Amino acid sequence: MKVLIVGSGKTVYFLCKSFTAKGYEVVIINRDHQECVQLARQVSATVVCGDGSDANTLEDAGAMYADAMLAITPNDQDNLIICQLAAIHFGVPRAVALANDPENAEVFQQLGISAFSTTHIIGNLIEQRASLEQVINLLPVGEGRVNVTEIHLDEASPVAGSALSEVTLPKSALVAVVIRENQPIVPRGDDRLLEGDRIVIITLPENHEQVLKIFTGSRK
Repeated sequence: MKVLIVGSGKTVYFLCKSFTAKGYEVVIINRDHQECVQLARQVSATVVCGDGSDANTLEDAGAMYADAMLAITPNDQDNLIICQLAAIHFGVPRAVALANDPENAEVFQQLGISAFSTTHIIGNLIEQRASLEQVINLLPVGEGRVNVTEIHLDEASPVAGSALSEVTLPKSALVAVVIRENQPIVPRGDDRLLEGDRIVIITLPENHEQVLKIFTGSRK
């Protein structure tokens, strides 16, 4: 898999380290010559010094052969242009833009570009951690259309001691995994949920809060 990353700073460095560790071919595009020299010494990736919003630079970086494009510059307009060029001009199957201004994320989506806002992601995490101590992890996936949440069942959890078949969930909600004594279990209807279990649930945004209340109660 070939991934192009346009941007600068530590985020690019750590993303590159993560992707190369998975065996991906990574190309970094950066305008700052000094930072390009430093990155070339630090990571196992191709580093192209240039403007990622320029079609010639993207061509030099091999955009026509890329499987994914990630634009994470501090300029939302550049990120949008980069992803539009990648998707339309070079046919990159997956182009994702960072929306530094969270209000731009929806605009990007309307223009056909996948976008994410770190403000929204961090805000959701803080909100969930602050309101429900049992919720120990929340990951929005599918461009925010699906939530994967890990919940700790304590002594006050309404479902503790119940068989999974006795827990009525709304449509499009699923208990995917139960982690008991650090051992993962794919639950069936007759499996009981016990105090101390960590359960991983999959929900949609419209039923997420309802499902949390089923497993944690109405406490805020």
